[in-house]
Amino acid sequence: MPKIGMGPVRKRAFVKAAISSIHAKGFMQLTMADVAREAGVSTGLIHHYLGSKDQLLNETMRYLLNELQQILQAKLSGATTPQERLDAIIESNFTKEQMRPEVVSAWLAFYVQAQRSEPLNHLLHIYSRRLQSNLTSAFKAHMSPTKARLAAESTAALIDGFWLKAVLVQGVINHKHAVKVLKKHVAQQIQTAEQEKASDGI
Repeated sequence: MPKIGMGPVRKRAFVKAAISSIHAKGFMQLTMADVAREAGVSTGLIHHYLGSKDQLLNETMRYLLNELQQILQAKLSGATTPQERLDAIIESNFTKEQMRPEVVSAWLAFYVQAQRSEPLNHLLHIYSRRLQSNLTSAFKAHMSPTKARLAAESTAALIDGFWLKAVLVQGVINHKHAVKVLKKHVAQQIQTAEQEKASDGI
């Protein structure tokens, strides 16, 4: 008889096996049997907990998005100013955990499959809206709501750009450099807004 509470534990273990398998074989070539071998269980058990390949990727991305959210919340908990909140948002997207090659491979599969899968596309929109909302909220302390939304859009685009670069060069990216560039961009957005405020006040 299965132990109570083992379902979530097994699912997490299988998702981790899926992340490793996607990196090793690519999502298109991946089979549920590959994931089962990586996890050391039967294919039937993988199907029982994760269903089809699309459901497998859905669960994998839910796991990674939840991991990203936990990293962000931990960093935000120590932020006491809007600037520190912006730094926390940037840094959370480029931690060593997030930039692992196998995680980057999973994100690549996610972006590609989201173009044809409604559930995955929905997850992608949740991630994008959350990032935009967090950035806009922090920028509003320095500028008008309209300018804050524009600053958030450009910052989010840079974050996605660095991730795309990581995908295209097989996960090779200097996360410290990415954070440095993004923080400089944020500082420029704030400086420009403050200069415009000062000019309007003259």
